Amino acid sequence: MSQRIKAIFHDGAFIPTQPCELPEGSEVELTVEGPLSIPPEITDPEERRLLMKALIEQMRENPIPADAPRFTRDELHERR
Repeated sequence: MSQRIKAIFHDGAFIPTQPCELPEGSEVELTVEGPLSIPPEITDPEERRLLMKALIEQMRENPIPADAPRFTRDELHERR
C-alpha cells in the first residue's frame, strides 16, 4: 500500500500533518523532498531589511526587456 503524506521534521522525527491510516509500529520508507525555498540564515531584522533592499535595487537595475520571449505555463513548469 502506498500513501503520500506530508510531514514536518521536528526534534529528529517526522510528524505527519494529516491523518495516517497505518497500524502502530509500522515500518515505512521515506522519500524526502526538501523545501521549495530555503529561508536565509539571517535572523537580524535590520540585516534582512538591507538584504531585501539590495535585492530589490538589483532587480530594478536589471529589468526584463520588453522584447524578451514569453513562456507558457507548461514551459515554465517543464522538468528536464
